[in-house]
Amino acid sequence: MAAIGRFFQEPRGHYFLFGPRGTGKSTWVRAQHADALVIDLLAPDVHRVYAARPERLREVIAGNPGTRVVVIDEVQRVPAVLDVVHEQIEAAGSRLRFVLTGSSARKLKRAGVNLLAGRAVERALHPFMAAELGDAFRLEPALEIGLVPLVWNAPEPGAARDAYLSLYIREEVQAEGMVRDLGGFARFVEAISFSHASALNLSNVASECDVSRKTADGYLQILEDLLLAFRVPVFTRKARRHLAAHPKFFWFDTGVFRSARPAGPLDRADEIAGAALEGLVAQHLRAWIAYAGGRSTLHFWRTKSGNEVDFVVYGRDGFWAVEVKNARRVKAADLRGLRAFREDYPMARTGLLYRGTERLVLDGVPCVPVDEFLRGLRPDVPIPL
Repeated sequence: MAAIGRFFQEPRGHYFLFGPRGTGKSTWVRAQHADALVIDLLAPDVHRVYAARPERLREVIAGNPGTRVVVIDEVQRVPAVLDVVHEQIEAAGSRLRFVLTGSSARKLKRAGVNLLAGRAVERALHPFMAAELGDAFRLEPALEIGLVPLVWNAPEPGAARDAYLSLYIREEVQAEGMVRDLGGFARFVEAISFSHASALNLSNVASECDVSRKTADGYLQILEDLLLAFRVPVFTRKARRHLAAHPKFFWFDTGVFRSARPAGPLDRADEIAGAALEGLVAQHLRAWIAYAGGRSTLHFWRTKSGNEVDFVVYGRDGFWAVEVKNARRVKAADLRGLRAFREDYPMARTGLLYRGTERLVLDGVPCVPVDEFLRGLRPDVPIPL
């Protein structure tokens, strides 16, 4: 299988590259730096050595005098190694360059690590974008199995998708002793899956899985620290109306949502499909913002009277309001939220994404097939509305 080009642009100098497992961090870095000195802390024997003696890094670098780039994979597994990295940066000046990958920020935060006091920038690698896949992208498989490279490229993507979350919980949450009650955490993961692409009421989620509000908050923080989930806040800039307070919750990939979300005879297929579609757009917009330089932020908009816009992208790159409909046809009522938003923010570009095949303009609002939109979403061009 030919390598798939990624939109991620490597910064100059030292940097952290964060991203959930399976997003291709190690593959990308090693392809860029084939001659690098690589320390893989995910390997059990390597982890044991560096956990016991982080200063071994100093010795290994000294033993490889021609080294120019040092790659440390899964650096969060031994946070103390960053003290040695910091020391080497100070001692070596510009001779050495460090690239540090990580699939969790939790241990770094808890250890009080300062991420090299600003000497290394932070970047993120996301699941595939449709435009990265090109002709290989298909909307229906993306909605079912997601776009995590590890899953997308697997011989049996469905099985890989279903194993992904349980593997993550076993190897990260259980192995690192992040929670005392693994059963309670598993119930929380299932309960919060119903909030995907919806306003998050954490008290309700806590009640549903029979844990305290404080415990639920801690569980949510674990998901976010492991980069498995994120929240989208309400857009409140120069607000003219009373707005909702709760943020929206999203799994980082729609395949992970599908794996976490139970489905049975009482579950409406269109409800799950609608949440999956909105999540797929969310992860694309999030990746677009990151790869375009992080000059914008992602929000949603909801008034207490019921007007809503699924996504608002705001920043130096532009101002967009995007509604997502899991429908083959567009009705006038579908534009209600966008019309209200346009009244308050006439300078914003508005657009509606839907499951049809024709590009339309209704009441001045471009209505774009979601497949076309995702394929055209690239960090080197504005949002294609």
